[in-house]
Amino acid sequence: MSLNISCPIHSIETFGTVDGPGIRFVLFTQGCSLRCKYCQNRDTWEQKGGILVTVKQVLEKIEKYKNYIIPSGGGVTISGGEPLLHQDFLIELLKNLKKENIHTAIDTSGMFIITPKIKEIIGYTDLFLVDIKSINNEICKELTDFSNKLELEFIRYLNKNNKHIWIRQVLIPGITDKKEDLIKLKHFIKSLKNIDKVEILPYHDLGKFKWLNLGLSYPLDNIPIATKEDIQKAKKLLEL
Repeated sequence: MSLNISCPIHSIETFGTVDGPGIRFVLFTQGCSLRCKYCQNRDTWEQKGGILVTVKQVLEKIEKYKNYIIPSGGGVTISGGEPLLHQDFLIELLKNLKKENIHTAIDTSGMFIITPKIKEIIGYTDLFLVDIKSINNEICKELTDFSNKLELEFIRYLNKNNKHIWIRQVLIPGITDKKEDLIKLKHFIKSLKNIDKVEILPYHDLGKFKWLNLGLSYPLDNIPIATKEDIQKAKKLLEL
């Protein structure tokens, strides 16, 4: 492969503090195959958008921030969109970051078949942040147009291969906050050994304007935002 492999990039954050440990250089790739009704970055769906950058250009930019990223215990996180759509780019980028001993993380839906390229990406990556859309398959399909089968298998594969995992769940009132589903999610999480962190993220509609700017109606327009009480109730059910 080559350092000249390119990938469409939506944006870059050079001082990220929520997408992995320490201070993170966060690369947001362009393009996503899911159609999440609560998506806060609707403008990242189309793969034709963004700015094309090469692995070499990204590595050169990361070099400028290493002096405060590495001492913080941080590293590089590739998010999106969906980063696993850009597999050749990821392999080359991650391989070079591994040579520099820079901690790497991928923020993904995990809705991919475990192919040889996916296995190679997993091998080069230190941490995976996986957003479980819903442990309830029917709700997952309603929210995203996809079954949750692949993402749950993806998480099990990561666990089997001793990869560090953060589980994320967006709590949407009336949709992903059902007691029976949260209990089922708790049992799934407890069946895994490599979960470093579980985050319950409150649903909000701050990304609604992006849908409207694209001339689209916002699918969850009548759904209330999640409150602190909603989050605490969910955490109690999950025993967090």
